Amino acid sequence: MLAYLFAFLGGIALFFYGMQLMSDGLQKAAGEKLQGILEKMTGFLVFGVLLGALVTAVLQSSSATTVMTIGLVNAGLLTLKQAFGVVMGANVGTTMMAQLIAFKLTDYVTLMLFIGVMIQMLAKRVKGKYIGQVILGFGIIMLGMEMMSGAVIPLKEYQGFRDFIATFGANPILGVLVGTIITLLVQSSGAIIAILIAMAMQGLIGLDGAIPVLLGTNIGTCITAVIAAINSNPTAKRVALAHVLFNVIGSVIFLCALGPYEALIRTISPDNDVARQIANAHTMFNLINTILFLPFTDQFIALVERIMPVKGEIISMRPEYLDTAMLATPTVAMSLAVKETIRMGNVARKNVGIALESVNSFDEDKLKYVLEHEPVVDSLETKITNYLTEMSEHPMPEFLSARHTSLLHAVNDIERIGDHAETLAKKSRMMFEEEVHFSPEAQEELQKLSEMVMEASGRSLEALDQNNKEIAAEAVELCRAVKRFQKEIRKNHISRLGERKCEPIAGFVMLELLINMKRIADHSKNIAQLVQGTF
Repeated sequence: MLAYLFAFLGGIALFFYGMQLMSDGLQKAAGEKLQGILEKMTGFLVFGVLLGALVTAVLQSSSATTVMTIGLVNAGLLTLKQAFGVVMGANVGTTMMAQLIAFKLTDYVTLMLFIGVMIQMLAKRVKGKYIGQVILGFGIIMLGMEMMSGAVIPLKEYQGFRDFIATFGANPILGVLVGTIITLLVQSSGAIIAILIAMAMQGLIGLDGAIPVLLGTNIGTCITAVIAAINSNPTAKRVALAHVLFNVIGSVIFLCALGPYEALIRTISPDNDVARQIANAHTMFNLINTILFLPFTDQFIALVERIMPVKGEIISMRPEYLDTAMLATPTVAMSLAVKETIRMGNVARKNVGIALESVNSFDEDKLKYVLEHEPVVDSLETKITNYLTEMSEHPMPEFLSARHTSLLHAVNDIERIGDHAETLAKKSRMMFEEEVHFSPEAQEELQKLSEMVMEASGRSLEALDQNNKEIAAEAVELCRAVKRFQKEIRKNHISRLGERKCEPIAGFVMLELLINMKRIADHSKNIAQLVQGTF
């Protein structure tokens, strides 16, 4: 009996290892491309569902697709609605493995292992080796299935076990709970479904007992999304909640219609092939559930937002104004690019203001705000630059060409302002942790300089927005005043150090703060001079 237990555990281990090997190979071969496709082609809900199904069918891991999706949401590249479409599709795509397992390919295990190893050894290109890894992984999965199927044979002789399995049909809620709990522990619905199919092959479980467990596995597999969203932004947490509610509500609906559902599966499946019936039940649950939810997606998203309200703003790295359809009309495209650049500048400038406030009085929330919004600045810089690059492929009048060149430079300067804001925020944390304190005189000077930096950067953005040379001239003078005053502060601080009014470490920190504030003013001056045409 112990030998059968070890064989069963070994089969599970091989199944997990094969899944990991196969999934890793697929992700290495196509993961980055698939992520890019998800980011670019989820504008329509149906496309999101289809892409989610396709990506998951390729990666053979709904968990990988869900985690990837939550990462894109956390980065502000997908909205909640777009992400939910992908999640629904992932639920459908994950059923592909159950279908493959139900084909009973165990007779070809050794051939798949041989082919996979040979391709890995002989392939000269990296992608070829990854393909070999995928085939090898699938072979190991089937080997694990064969071991599990053989290991459960003795359970036929235990009436207690057979009676317990039989209760799932009479008490489906128990089956759902068992499926949910085991999947939560194992964190792989695929493994639990594989075990169900292995038991079905030996006549240990029928369709009526397997369906409730299947429903439970769909609920339990949501744990991956929940874990991935723990340290993510509020929208990503909403995606995890939507995933849970989608499967819970769907399971409740199917429990209420268990009889018709089972009858449907028996109708579309071979009579004596319970393994195929289980695979089809898994597919049909996720497919029908998705079809049921699609018409009510907006209402469902509104429900999720009510259940989990978000305090404050939702961070988005997606451009609000850029429209590639307008590239053929350069004057309109330029106007949109300017709007997006000003938006980027306002995000960077707000980061500067919050970072300077944190320097004056450290606040963990302010530090977190800056660190969360700095990637927005970086992302917008990339997207605006790409947009302007595409725009340059279309003919433009001379005045527009000059504005185009100025904007390219301005975007770079704004990105650098964002970097200095991040540096100031991190410096505020260091000051707090190392208990660095400035004298009252130094604090007063820093406060005045902060106000000057904010005014100078604000006027520069205003000049860029309005393309106004008079405002640009004012901004340039304000930036020069910042430079003069920071030199004065530097001189005063050195004097205070000599008089021992400040600690030496405070002196070094002060100089670093002054350098970053001066550079923010320098980049602001660059933006203003671009408007003046003196760059």
